[in-house]
Amino acid sequence: MDIKFNKNEDHNKLLVSELRKRLAQVKLGGGKSRIEKQHAQGKLTARERIAYLLDAKKDSIEIGALVGEGMYEEHGGCPSGGVVVKMGYVSGKQCIVVANDATVKAGAWFPITAKKNLRAQEISIENRLPIIYLVDSAGVYLPMQDEIFPDKEHFGRIFRNNAIMSGMGITQIAAVMGSCVAGGAYLPIMSDEALIVDKTGSIFLAGSYLVKAAIGENIDNETLGGATTHCEISGVTDYKAKDDKDALDTIKNIVGKIGDFEKAGYNRTKAVKPKENPEDIFGIVPASRTDQYDMLEIINRLVDESDFEEYKKGYGKTILTGYARIDGWAVGIVANQRKVVKTTKGEMQFGGVIYSDSADKATRFIANCNQKKIPLVFLQDVTGFMVGSKSEHGGIIKDGAKMVNAVSNSIVPKFTVVIGNSYGAGNYAMCGKAYDPRLIVAWPSAELAVMSGNSAAKVLLQIEKSSLKKKGETITEKKEAELFDKIKARYDNQISPYYAASRLWTDAVIDPIDTRKWISMGIEAANHAPIEKPFNMGVLQV
Repeated sequence: MDIKFNKNEDHNKLLVSELRKRLAQVKLGGGKSRIEKQHAQGKLTARERIAYLLDAKKDSIEIGALVGEGMYEEHGGCPSGGVVVKMGYVSGKQCIVVANDATVKAGAWFPITAKKNLRAQEISIENRLPIIYLVDSAGVYLPMQDEIFPDKEHFGRIFRNNAIMSGMGITQIAAVMGSCVAGGAYLPIMSDEALIVDKTGSIFLAGSYLVKAAIGENIDNETLGGATTHCEISGVTDYKAKDDKDALDTIKNIVGKIGDFEKAGYNRTKAVKPKENPEDIFGIVPASRTDQYDMLEIINRLVDESDFEEYKKGYGKTILTGYARIDGWAVGIVANQRKVVKTTKGEMQFGGVIYSDSADKATRFIANCNQKKIPLVFLQDVTGFMVGSKSEHGGIIKDGAKMVNAVSNSIVPKFTVVIGNSYGAGNYAMCGKAYDPRLIVAWPSAELAVMSGNSAAKVLLQIEKSSLKKKGETITEKKEAELFDKIKARYDNQISPYYAASRLWTDAVIDPIDTRKWISMGIEAANHAPIEKPFNMGVLQV
């Protein structure tokens, strides 16, 4: 290996080390003292509940682990959005599990908590996956109620989705393992089956203090809405459990008896590991986001047997398209080529830029995958579409629009991996979050923004300089350099993969070695949902 490979490897492994540190911190939730308090109450934590529920010897992936990072600091923070979401297996059935983390503000709902819960339901709906709610929440975080209560994608949408999912026949099971208050009380009861843990679980629209204030009635919370009340008097819940593990064992038994599902029929053969060593990825991806590399080398370390059947190999070379298998699943791959390439006419094209011929090729390939019912995998390292008079006169806008059209109307499941740059309209054309990928993840080397930090800082600096000059302020070279550094530092923070993950623009920041697992589990989930409409690109300029 050469010195550049070794430097890249060191850099990228440090990035993965940083990722692991962040995830370790997130797993502490509200902190060790609050975890101990929960244990003292005879309760497991959200993560312990999920670990006990999921099949131990099977893979699982966590959605939105880094949600809320760096947000709500004036309110004490909201690690992982105060809720843990995992895709895994319960009694052999693939499921989504959602668990309120009562160590974080008693499981109260922040705005990002609602967004994360809605994302969990979205994954369940898209893939027709059973969903299990482990409820332990004090309800809406009142200091921010105006940002979570009334709008379309706020708290109430959760219950609307409960009803829609029930109508779709998607299994929903809820276990009340702590507080379940006010509007939140509807979630478990709108599920197909509801469990409640004796002495620690409670459900009521208003607690004892509010009841006293509202109607003058004196009653304790257990009598008002405990397990005995709801299992023997109101009939609100279906099962009474003696403790957390008993409730989770009951869920395992229920899920284990769910019948088989109608499959979409995506092609799968026996999984084979790549011939090329996936660990080489750390040395291939450059430390500098402006450096070139061969994306084909990455693909060969992600796909089974390193076997990639390239489509239109000699045409539109700044996008690689082709067929492969990942963990046995047949996939179509659309990937940005990150090295400078030469066209058949001898012209040089920049790596990571989408040209007219590249967009045309990608459009045709996406249509082919939809015709053959092959899931699509997008590997993003894109700086955008080519600009300039030659591209404009050549119809780059039209060709780019065709590609966006194909991505938008695609009916096969799509999965997006942001490897490096994800800038501007390139993010859209390569199936960014707005284009409904079933799962979207980023590597620690990723950057998501309208443009690079350096380019944006130059633009923003010119605006700032113009504003200062209008005020009559003189700008020295030193002042200009300070302004540039300040602007770039702020912008660089916003293009970080962690900034995107904290706001759920991606589902996770992952170790590149886990990419195959995420895509495989995603396609397996998608196989639960047969395609219900034909592929149609609508009115398309050709």
